[in-house]
Amino acid sequence: MAADQLAQVEISVEVNGTVVERVVEPRTLLVDFLREDLGLTGTKQSCLLEVCGVCTVLVDGRPVSSCTSLAVDADGHKVTTVEGLSDGKTMHPLQESFVDNHALQCGFCTPGFLMMSKALLDESPDVDREEIVEYLDGNICRCTGYQPIVQAVEQVAAQMRQEREVAR
Repeated sequence: MAADQLAQVEISVEVNGTVVERVVEPRTLLVDFLREDLGLTGTKQSCLLEVCGVCTVLVDGRPVSSCTSLAVDADGHKVTTVEGLSDGKTMHPLQESFVDNHALQCGFCTPGFLMMSKALLDESPDVDREEIVEYLDGNICRCTGYQPIVQAVEQVAAQMRQEREVAR
């Protein structure tokens, strides 16, 4: 079968709160679907081996390497990309904290760090520094030296703790 005659599969994925229906080739990577089909270029592609964390998105709230996941595997699921963190007017607290703590330089790895950090704080908002370092261990950055990233996540975790205390 010629490449232009490959089977096509219809998928329905909720991406950043919007249901998207498309026809894709079964071999289409989730990162390519997001970037090329949907124009969500915040998700980057780097190693294609699931070792750098750059392509991390959330699928049903769990971090996933979109460079090794197929778009068809996201069928019927909720995908959140870095574009879905902000409401379009106000940055997510993690985004603000990354800026405040100078936790980005070139920005290439930042979307992956933001998505991993969101997954961590959603799962375990009372994290400490060691847990943050361990959780983000699979994400690679060549610019920041990691400390500002960890500090940014610590800051948001502290804010979340404070908000819970006030709510009591």
